[in-house]
Amino acid sequence: MIQIVKKLLLVLLVGTSLNAATLLSQNEVKKIEELELFKRAQISVKKAYDVEDFYLLKVVIQGNSDELYLTKDKKNLIAGEIINTQTGAKLEVPADVSGLAGKEALTFGSGSDEYFLFTDPECPYCKKFESYFPQIEKNVKIRVFFYPLDFHKNAKDMSMYIMSKKTNAEKIKAMLSININDEDYKNRNYSKKELAELETSLTAQIAIAQELEVRGTPAVFDKEGNKVSWPNMLTKYKVKQ
Repeated sequence: MIQIVKKLLLVLLVGTSLNAATLLSQNEVKKIEELELFKRAQISVKKAYDVEDFYLLKVVIQGNSDELYLTKDKKNLIAGEIINTQTGAKLEVPADVSGLAGKEALTFGSGSDEYFLFTDPECPYCKKFESYFPQIEKNVKIRVFFYPLDFHKNAKDMSMYIMSKKTNAEKIKAMLSININDEDYKNRNYSKKELAELETSLTAQIAIAQELEVRGTPAVFDKEGNKVSWPNMLTKYKVKQ
């Protein structure tokens, strides 16, 4: 029988990186799902990666998404967090960002390193991150999606105001300069058609964020779907913070 090794905050220090991970075939995934505990607990595996020392599993347990780690001998299932000793980041299954290009509200930067950003115009951490954008413009291509958080009462209106600008350059300018005290977004009048289009677009972006299980902003993913810490991202491009 499979043992579950479980702690509320289990941290294993490993040097494994998901950049070298191998996606398991559907046949291998089915073999894992045939394990006694998986059948008894109704655990289905959405994705599974071989990360050298163990299997990293994206699972659904009785309707709830989670991530588990299965030892190579398939005798121990680990529920907790595994932290990469090189980056300090939690090892987790990459998000599926394969179909996101073209669905963003705007694109920032002319560089070759592609990222997906979920931001909230009222979020102070988002504004802090975005204040460094001019310093990384030539290094990155950031596809920006708006994800106004429920407890930011102005975020939806601010998002739609930015999105209402006609050109990408105007949207970038509005995103980088807008603040909660601005009167422009508060007094902006939309036609019924324009308002409906903006609300539809914003709803679609929110749905994408929720599908990717974005829980806070700013949330950054690289082109492989790995979560990226924005301070580490700035450090990569030698930006002083």
